[in-house]
Amino acid sequence: MTSRPDPRILLRLIALLAPYRTRLAIAALALLLASASVLMLGQGLRLVIDQGFLAEDSARLNQTLAAMLGVVSVLAGASALRYYQVSWIGERLAADLRRQVYDHLLDLEPAFFESAAHRDRGPAEIASRLTTDTSVLQTLFGSSISLALRNLVMLLGAVALMLITQPWLSALVLIGIPATVLPILWFGRRVRRLSRYSQDRVAELGRYASETLDGIRTVQAFTHEDIDRHDYGERVEQAFATAVVRTRQRAWLTGAAMLAVFAAVGLMLWQGGQAVLAGEMSAGELSAFVFYAVLAAGAVATLAEVAGDVQRAAGAAERLLELLDAEPGIRPSAQPTPLPQPLRGEIRLENVSFAYPGRTIPALDSLDLWIRPGERIALVGPSGAGKSTLLGLLLRFHDPDRGRVSLDGVDLRALDPRELRAAMGLVAQEPVLFTGSVTDNLRYGKPDASLDELRAAARDANALGFVEALPHGFDTQLGPGGVQLSGGQRQRLAIARALLKNPRVLLLDEATSALDAESERLVQQALDRLMAGRTSLVIAHRLATVTAADRLLVFDEGQLVAAGRHAELLEQSPLYRHLAELQFGRHRAEA
Repeated sequence: MTSRPDPRILLRLIALLAPYRTRLAIAALALLLASASVLMLGQGLRLVIDQGFLAEDSARLNQTLAAMLGVVSVLAGASALRYYQVSWIGERLAADLRRQVYDHLLDLEPAFFESAAHRDRGPAEIASRLTTDTSVLQTLFGSSISLALRNLVMLLGAVALMLITQPWLSALVLIGIPATVLPILWFGRRVRRLSRYSQDRVAELGRYASETLDGIRTVQAFTHEDIDRHDYGERVEQAFATAVVRTRQRAWLTGAAMLAVFAAVGLMLWQGGQAVLAGEMSAGELSAFVFYAVLAAGAVATLAEVAGDVQRAAGAAERLLELLDAEPGIRPSAQPTPLPQPLRGEIRLENVSFAYPGRTIPALDSLDLWIRPGERIALVGPSGAGKSTLLGLLLRFHDPDRGRVSLDGVDLRALDPRELRAAMGLVAQEPVLFTGSVTDNLRYGKPDASLDELRAAARDANALGFVEALPHGFDTQLGPGGVQLSGGQRQRLAIARALLKNPRVLLLDEATSALDAESERLVQQALDRLMAGRTSLVIAHRLATVTAADRLLVFDEGQLVAAGRHAELLEQSPLYRHLAELQFGRHRAEA
């Protein structure tokens, strides 16, 4: 069972409000003015009844009503000013917090998100914190705290004025308010828990339906429709049953609350009426007293509600601050070494070992490797052999547990990671495109690229033809993840994006895997031209794409087991010969 978050964690967010002291002061003054105006209305009510109606003095009645109208005008203006200021502060706090957390997340290495996903707190859940949790805090600081302070002031003022008006009746009210309000609040929390449970059941309905409809081809291919109908129907009935229980409890709550409130008011009026008849207080004083008692009861109820908001906000703050407190595992040194200029692209790995967090078997084990400037290297081997891990170390997504990785003789740990990555171009196995136009995605490689440069990069990646065929050419919106494009088209745009960057070191992780045979041939020709003079590392399971490399490195279980040209490896490496025979057949591999 998880412990309840400590509300004191919210104090850490106070620093975010420091730049807005003036607005806070204005909001506080408006709050005090509005609260004082509400309390003055009770005295106005007393004067209207005692010196207006009962005294039958129309002039006094008009004066009092005019004064009350003035008080109401002040109340309206002060309330509007307070609402605007605190809402602005709440929205500004949420915006500042979103920016801080997002900016910090971009500095965290990929391993953080991979480990978070392993703990069921993956990128989607983290992203929801930026919206849902910040909205909870916006509500607290932009509404709930202001309501709490206003009601606290009114509670204190109402209690003080009740004690001045009628001390003994005040004692009855101060005992009766908790006795009436607290059971209602306890019952209300039970209804809220049922409401959340009901919302969870409805959310489960949405999740199940979405999952089924997203996979409709699989559902129909396996004739699973009847089973899914039955399972969805069961979930609908569960949601209905939960909603009925919630509705029943809410009905009981409504009835009990009305009975308790009117019983309390009736008892107070009876006791006060006896005092009026006995001449111990006037009718106006009784009316003012009832007004203040209702104010006090409403203030207590609001304060109790805000306490629940504070608890929820503490949980939201705890989750957001957990992200802000996460320390990047990869960070630049205090005085980073600049990259040598011009960069030659020489790569060395000296006795490098690396294991992913939580795993005991190393992904790379005692690896020694020298890659010459401008050399074209192919990395081959079965899945899980360590090929992609090597690219991750070169991009410094991870640091080796042991050993040293250097670029042009400089240890990667001495470099600024951003400067290092700026010198490298990556085309991943799964092409990643972002919501936006073709131009937006290509300019990831070079933000200030001209249209001519975009066209040249697209042409070299064999993408210009299909881009110009899109409805708006380079300005065509691709949708989330480039959903409007085929896999091969997405891969070619990813290649064009990397080429536009004009990197000194080119990293290709299955860069042609999503292409059909003709596109693969054309893109491979473009890559052959563009890899000339660059240090290039190419991962490929399809050996036909890498047989012309300067060297092929064969990996198995994190170790470099063979190196050489295609013909040499067929003779020297049983593993490489096995991989080649699987793909080409024995006679073609030898040929």
